[in-house]
Amino acid sequence: MRDKKVLVIDDDPAMLELARFHLQAEGYEVSTAETGEQGLKLLEGQRFDLALIDWQLPDLNGIELVKPFKELSPDTEIIMITGYGSVSKAVEATKAGAFYFVEKPVEFEELMVLTGKAVERRQQVEEIKQLRGRLTNLDSYCNIIGSSKAMQNIYELIEGVAESDANILIVGESGTGKELIANAIHYKSLRAKKQFVKINCSALPKELIESELFGHTKGAFTGATMDKAGLISRAEGGSLMLDEIAEMPLELQPKLLRVLQERVFYRIGSEKAQETDFRLISATNRDPRAAIRDGNLREDLYYRINTIEIRVPPLRERAEDVQHLAEHFLHEFAKKYQRPVQALSQQAYARLFSYHWPGNVRELQNVIERAVLLCKGSSIELTDLPFEQKAPKAEQPNFNLPPEDLTFEQLGRIIVNKVPDPKPGASSVDLFKQLEGVIVSAALERTRGNKQAAANLLGVYRPRLYSMIRKHNLRGSPESDGDDHVLSAQPPKEFATQEWSKSAKA
Repeated sequence: MRDKKVLVIDDDPAMLELARFHLQAEGYEVSTAETGEQGLKLLEGQRFDLALIDWQLPDLNGIELVKPFKELSPDTEIIMITGYGSVSKAVEATKAGAFYFVEKPVEFEELMVLTGKAVERRQQVEEIKQLRGRLTNLDSYCNIIGSSKAMQNIYELIEGVAESDANILIVGESGTGKELIANAIHYKSLRAKKQFVKINCSALPKELIESELFGHTKGAFTGATMDKAGLISRAEGGSLMLDEIAEMPLELQPKLLRVLQERVFYRIGSEKAQETDFRLISATNRDPRAAIRDGNLREDLYYRINTIEIRVPPLRERAEDVQHLAEHFLHEFAKKYQRPVQALSQQAYARLFSYHWPGNVRELQNVIERAVLLCKGSSIELTDLPFEQKAPKAEQPNFNLPPEDLTFEQLGRIIVNKVPDPKPGASSVDLFKQLEGVIVSAALERTRGNKQAAANLLGVYRPRLYSMIRKHNLRGSPESDGDDHVLSAQPPKEFATQEWSKSAKA
């Protein structure tokens, strides 16, 4: 506690001396003040982990002091001390931001316990804040590349669960990096020094999976010429990864469930129970719920393996990571193949960003490897990429779906895909200006010309809506009352509304 600082604010000198004595005996560094103003001045120049504040002070009461105190130092914990205690005051103090509430005469033994808990919580909050700060600035984590919000959330989840023994289920499309996430969980766990054993349930014939998993004894079946330890035995004390678990034979799943429940298993051909201790990490590229409905995955096994579920987003949903990944693979393969490639051209980047990546990160890795090998200069050009001249379009939403099923992201993709590639020397078109007029026009149409309702719908003030109506020459008098109905609201002529209509009906 030598570096932990406590501020005591009380107008009773005897209380200040007693508090100083007990806190210093516990190893805290102590500062004192007799008024609220003195305490706030001390707070301006120092950082305190905890403040003990008397309810009744000469200048301020405790509640009046908590708010400015928290504004100056939001992370400092507060314990209120008063001789005028009541349940209502306790509730008032905690609502204002106090950690706890104690009454006079103070039992210092009890107060020291509360002080320790408050300081411990302060440390935990600080550690979490520092962790989030580190993760937010990361573009890689345990060999996983990505700085998008979705990946930051996964990094934080790994940090939170890695040291536990909870069973983990990783769900994501093929090529998204599920095995890398499993590696990160194991090597950041307390089992990192033990074996990490992996098996792909879809890569082995059904007849062999049970033997590979549980092992067998000599003579258990034709060809079993000696005893064999299974993967569960090899994973003792470590972790076992079952990749593509939804492809595990249905008749084998109850046996795995029994191992997870009872922590014992039997080798094929043996009636002797074998105790086991391993952490299970499973992965699948299928929707587990769909696998249950199709009869390929037992529901009771799903709940057992799914203590913590990590969903890995496809690359098309975290397009901001494409650049980080492309640069990482470029440097990796340039070094591996001793090629002078150093960068990607702007045209090459544009093509990578516009591609849908059905094969996810694995496909991007293969694309960059090929480009590095074929590149004739120091920069990867558009012609070095293995795409058709026109980049494949992202999958379009189904317009037969109800309108509410279309997301803003899907609509944004549709709009951008409708924009023709800019031609050299041609004047640029302000897409946002065009869209603004179309959106205002649509809002007026939906509200039948009621400008106040349209402003509410768009989340803008009415004067701003009037400004946009004038700006885009939409019909109707903006000077009229907010409930006035516009007779005719037409979108800007320059926007390709006919093309949009055609695409929507396709």
